[in-house]
Amino acid sequence: MNWYVKNFKNLTIEELYELIKARVDVFVVEQTCPYPELDNYDQVSVHMFLKIDGNIAAYVRLLPEHSKFEEASIGRVLVVEKYRNQGFARRLLEKAINYINHQWKSDKIKIQAQNRLKDFYASLGFKQISEIYIEDGIPHIDMIWKRG
Repeated sequence: MNWYVKNFKNLTIEELYELIKARVDVFVVEQTCPYPELDNYDQVSVHMFLKIDGNIAAYVRLLPEHSKFEEASIGRVLVVEKYRNQGFARRLLEKAINYINHQWKSDKIKIQAQNRLKDFYASLGFKQISEIYIEDGIPHIDMIWKRG
């Protein structure tokens, strides 16, 4: 089991392919949600992922301040189905928050969370800042994490 943190240029071609495949498998196929998965934010992002036995198990994309939002943000959070319910999502998010907080010195982190995961994100310190809205056919809310 190995954790990786890489910017776009440091991803190998194989890693990039595996990450995109995992994202498409979860967000497009599993959630039956056709949307533009490749959105031109990968190039400015930090990609954090967990590999177990050579396979992608969990992944998150970290976007710096003033890229997608004014705040730093976390997106494309996923745990591959066979690795779910083992605590990897929490560990992944804790690592992502820590990275943004310490490496980028960002005080705020914004997410666009699926509404069904509101309590999970709240348990990590995120607070709801929007009403429920539909994005790509799925109810979402905006949430903010603030240091201190």
